[in-house]
Amino acid sequence: MRGADAIVKAFEEEGVKNIFGIPGGAIIEVYDALYDSSISHILMRHEQAAVHAADGYARASGKVGVAFATSGPGATNTVTGITTAYMDSSPIIVVTGQVPRSLIGNDAFQEADTTGITMPVTKHNYIVTDPSELLSTIKEAFYIAPTGRPGPVLIDLPKDITAAEIEYNYPKKVQIPGYKPKTKGHPKQIRRAAELIMEAERPVILAGGGIILSNASEELIKLAESIPAFVVTTLMGKSSFPENHPLCLGFVGMHGSKYANYALTECDLVIAIGTRFSDRTTGRVDSFAPYAKIIHIDIDPAEIGKNVRVDVPIVGDAKEIIREILKIIKYKKRKEWEEMVNRWRTKYPLRYRNDGKLKPQYVIEKIFEIEPDTIVTTEVGQNQMWAAQYFRTKYPRQFISSG
Repeated sequence: MRGADAIVKAFEEEGVKNIFGIPGGAIIEVYDALYDSSISHILMRHEQAAVHAADGYARASGKVGVAFATSGPGATNTVTGITTAYMDSSPIIVVTGQVPRSLIGNDAFQEADTTGITMPVTKHNYIVTDPSELLSTIKEAFYIAPTGRPGPVLIDLPKDITAAEIEYNYPKKVQIPGYKPKTKGHPKQIRRAAELIMEAERPVILAGGGIILSNASEELIKLAESIPAFVVTTLMGKSSFPENHPLCLGFVGMHGSKYANYALTECDLVIAIGTRFSDRTTGRVDSFAPYAKIIHIDIDPAEIGKNVRVDVPIVGDAKEIIREILKIIKYKKRKEWEEMVNRWRTKYPLRYRNDGKLKPQYVIEKIFEIEPDTIVTTEVGQNQMWAAQYFRTKYPRQFISSG
């Protein structure tokens, strides 16, 4: 079987339904193979847009997004899209064409060191130099991208690899030495977190994008109701918790509501789940949640303690860890704290000047009233903040933006 046909067949086995891309000479064999495939190809007008589209597909569906680009300028055009997916932990696979192996390093037409360029902004990347390694590389890519902390994986394909004849024997399983994402939290740390939760009088849950990536929104609702605790979200965590829920205070930080920020400032316990504590969330790190102990749950150990002090670190999958905490904690009424937060919510609502002119905030509010179940995507800028403030999401993956 031709390498290009094997690639497409492997993608079909992985359940790929859509690919976003632009054809070119170095990847033309793969495009030729797509003619006979059930996979739908969406032709873009720029490789950066192709990767952004694959990223958006991944965020909206929870599946791995796939983008194709040719060698040289096609590959280098993907870098901004890949970086966005890397920063926001979005599982995508980018396949780029490359000059034939015999020409690599010879400054051939449209040659670029794609793996070298993208190494800092990919979870992992490959250049396939042996046809016998083609299928195992694809299998590894589909394993690495969505597991652990999700992220982009790039596969660089020399043109002669896609034209080579190979035996199709797609691996059923994959084993990568040194890569074993930890999903279960340490029992001792989970028990300590549960103790702090039950001791707290003013608890707040800070929900990040990791809740959405872990598909842990149902568990988050149960946790908030079982404590009970108010929930604030990061920008990337927006839609992880229904904003019509009485315990939801919306998103927090530089552009968040005053009452959400007050709650985070005055609480005595922060239960942070799947968040990197970015500067837009924390403001001044030295004054972040000054009266609170902090529990930080994250799949990536590198994030814990990176930006803020942490009292109880728990490394693992958000869904699994929340389920374990729920087995231990007991409901505890916190009437004074509840009344205080609700007073702030009444006193400091989100507002804008209604002077008779058509305001963006008003338009977004009306869109929510008319289409409350629609998926919202934003650019970065003030439009992003207005949408985050005035479109009240109801279900996970309803708000798609870069954070």
